[in-house]
Amino acid sequence: MSGNTFGLLFTVTTFGESHGPAIGCVIDGCPPGMGLSEADIQPDLDRRRPGTSRHVTQRQEADRVEILSGVFEGLTTGTPIALLIRNEDARSKDYGNIAETFRPGHADYTYTQKYGLRDPRGGGRSSARLTAPVVAAGAVARKWLAERHGVTVRGCMSQLGPIPVPFERWEDVHANPFFAPNAGVVPALEAYMDELRRAGDSCGARIDVVAEGLPPGWGEPLFDRLDADIAYAMMGINAVKGVEIGAGFASVAQRGSEHGDELTPAGFAANHSGGVLGGISTGQPLRVSIAIKPTSSIRTPRRSIDREGRAIEVQTLGRHDPCVGIRATPIAEAMLALVLMDHALRHRAQNADVRPATPAIPGRIA
Repeated sequence: MSGNTFGLLFTVTTFGESHGPAIGCVIDGCPPGMGLSEADIQPDLDRRRPGTSRHVTQRQEADRVEILSGVFEGLTTGTPIALLIRNEDARSKDYGNIAETFRPGHADYTYTQKYGLRDPRGGGRSSARLTAPVVAAGAVARKWLAERHGVTVRGCMSQLGPIPVPFERWEDVHANPFFAPNAGVVPALEAYMDELRRAGDSCGARIDVVAEGLPPGWGEPLFDRLDADIAYAMMGINAVKGVEIGAGFASVAQRGSEHGDELTPAGFAANHSGGVLGGISTGQPLRVSIAIKPTSSIRTPRRSIDREGRAIEVQTLGRHDPCVGIRATPIAEAMLALVLMDHALRHRAQNADVRPATPAIPGRIA
């Protein structure tokens, strides 16, 4: 199976299955000399882990990370960093009724067509459980980016199903299970999720991620553009069906006089570009939005076929997120951090000595 490694200089290779003994990743290319322990990684895993509220899957996983290699006396050595997360609450029997069938909207059918067989326990390798090692790797990247460049990455939910979540303040994000930046909307989100759960159905979500503190100049035109790699990374997250950078699809209705961000000595007048021009960072906040589809594993009966192609009806039982987008914010943050880490190292490798005559202007006029 190919396609398990992400990155060029800072690479992450994940391994494991949803109901196997453990999941994890190997990080290669992390610079030596950075202080690193499990305590640096665990907080991000705790934000992503299941069972944290009634609105997500009740699978109880501590998601305790173990560092197996690449760290000596508290410092990264420059050698591969192996991270392990043991599965502790798998219930494979919940998937016995779908071993010979295919859930609509899930990877069951395509995995079978590609490999001739599949691991039906929790979705196997196609499960969102495999985002945990990605979040762990992202925590390593976030620490290096913050310490070396002062870069911060944070995200929030901006829509749950049909309910928009207007941004109010970042402080609200960590005070509710939805990562909503607006405490006043939380009761409506809870009521909607309770209704979905009773109906045995699911919904999608929109997640916004912002990286601040980037210097101008990161990104590799033409085919390794910063925004292209971000879109590639975000589409690698389970259930993501759309990615926007900056104004995104709203730019279709904009005129050039509006969309093109004017430059002044005091800063950019706007940030419709989302912090990227020509595939290279501008120094403005990097803004990304992703669209996450409704969860495919639902109790509502759906039409499908069995392994012999005969018509059947599928009803998925077990423990599932009615909206996988609720726990997606830490995942999107991690993927953005991994892209930025890789491009920071690439920029350092080729352009560390470049001193442009034009001064860097502030990210945006206040």
